[in-house]
Amino acid sequence: MALTPQTRRFIEAVTAAMPEIGPGADPVELREARRKRPPIEGPEVALVRDLAAPGPAGDIPLRWYRPDPEDASAPGIVFYHGGGFVLGDLASHDHICRILAASTGAVVVAVDYRLAPEHRYPAAVDDAFAAARWIADNAADLGIDPARLAVAGDSAGGNLAAVTTQKARDEGGPELCYQALIYPVTDFSGYGAGAPYPSRTENGDGYFLTGAAMAWFNEQYLSDGQEREPGASPLFADSFADLPPALVLTADFDPLRDEGEEYARRLADAGVPTTTVRVNDGFHGMFGFGEFLPSAKRAEEAVAAALRDAFAAVAGDRAR
Repeated sequence: MALTPQTRRFIEAVTAAMPEIGPGADPVELREARRKRPPIEGPEVALVRDLAAPGPAGDIPLRWYRPDPEDASAPGIVFYHGGGFVLGDLASHDHICRILAASTGAVVVAVDYRLAPEHRYPAAVDDAFAAARWIADNAADLGIDPARLAVAGDSAGGNLAAVTTQKARDEGGPELCYQALIYPVTDFSGYGAGAPYPSRTENGDGYFLTGAAMAWFNEQYLSDGQEREPGASPLFADSFADLPPALVLTADFDPLRDEGEEYARRLADAGVPTTTVRVNDGFHGMFGFGEFLPSAKRAEEAVAAALRDAFAAVAGDRAR
């Protein structure tokens, strides 16, 4: 199977417009180049406001999206952006948060965690977990029903969402009802020293995210010997039991496809209700481009439907 011409042209256009990520790249220059790109417009949301949560190294910037300010107890989504733990911020994923808020009716709170290499692992994990706890503790003020609080994220953000659920289980909360993992990083081992998953070689070049870029992100984020720590690679957790139900969304032409699907298998084998969706004609980074690509639209609809169903299930259980 090959990419459709429409998707191939889209990837080529996006790749040509961005500096190459890999050996020798400068994180500051990459961030600046991304900030100069025109913002991607998302749907209107009734209320959008910047907030901050106390974190282990100072305030953690947040962005609060509230689709219905009159709903004092809506479901909630803690969202972690992607970008290889090096790139991304509240602005880069604003359109994705708007899509999630508009399509699920949930309050979305985006987390602007610290980035590498200035702040290496576990800084992002510490911020992600601290933000989730603060959001849960302040759910009433944010218009969120604490029994219907989920985590979600794409790529590096999917990693942080998965790790946050493990830490919440092991460290006494917060209670999370669902995890939506969008082509997550689950296993940092083997980049630059072999490929334990076929998708890393099959899709390692020509599909936006490259194997060279992943190896570079690894070098920026982790120190030697940390690749198999569960906080970095959630696939190496001691246990996958008693975690929230999950959606793991992967893409045909993504080097991270196989590790995401392996994580889904581990969850399911541990008795966690898990749905795996592989998007045909999909690639890493497609989420949020549903206006332009049918595959991206299918991905957005799958995530929104899974979250709506999860929130409805909690409400149904409570009503019985």
